[in-house]
Amino acid sequence: MKDDAVVGFWRGLGLPGLIDVHTHFMPERVLAKVWAYFDAPGPLVGRHWPIAYRHAEGERLAVLRGFGVRAFTSMIYPHKPGMAAWLNGWAADFAARTPDCLHTATFFPEPGAGRCVRDALDAGARIFKAHVQVGAYDPGDPLLDEVWGTLADTRTPVVVHCGSGPVPGKHTGPAPVARLLARHPALRLVIAHMGMPEYADFLDLAGRYEGVHLDTTMAFTDFAERAAPFPVAERARLTALGDRILFGSDFPNIPYGYGHALEALTGLGQDEAWLRGVCHDNAARLFGL
Repeated sequence: MKDDAVVGFWRGLGLPGLIDVHTHFMPERVLAKVWAYFDAPGPLVGRHWPIAYRHAEGERLAVLRGFGVRAFTSMIYPHKPGMAAWLNGWAADFAARTPDCLHTATFFPEPGAGRCVRDALDAGARIFKAHVQVGAYDPGDPLLDEVWGTLADTRTPVVVHCGSGPVPGKHTGPAPVARLLARHPALRLVIAHMGMPEYADFLDLAGRYEGVHLDTTMAFTDFAERAAPFPVAERARLTALGDRILFGSDFPNIPYGYGHALEALTGLGQDEAWLRGVCHDNAARLFGL
């Protein structure tokens, strides 16, 4: 699907637009470093990864809105102590001047992490991002006990990059998340990238915990299928868990056109009701949109 067909896609489903729960807007100097890392490519990328939408912030916003994306996120994530509060301040300002962005925040295992999360919630944060691979931390780190407790109590969704794709990390994989959920079963975790490549294990967790969702970010695309194909045997579970799967794109940091992510979903053999839920309705319900 070419990008100019995106609007026709969601209109054909009878939707008012798309909701994309996994898009990246961050301070320009941070984004520039992220793009440079992809350009290298760095050891956490592992393959050639051209950025498809390398535009200034205003143009990126215009592109998303032109696709008919009516709500999106500003996925930010720290890779060291001392960054989270600063990123959250930027994201609060971005959300204030970008009303179609779901106010996003983040955290890191460091002293004061609990207070940082409470401050972000008080400022209006509606979704958090945790990047276990880039942050190189165990989600069960005791420094995060208060964080997870607060997020569970407030039922605030957290997008977690915890699968071992594109390159495994010390704390990636389903086991650390399973231990976390055993302690905080009420958490609303959104497993980024469908848990790639440990798809089946994360589907298991979604089947066990009603608060666990999965986002489709990069999953099922030609780019992802070459490295980490989704098991055909697990497709039936996509139907069973259809009300907890959310569309995500990784815009702008994707190596293909935005329309291809939607086209990949249409190739899964699911019906239009499933597509409507994934592309809009499930996220609308989760965030009260």
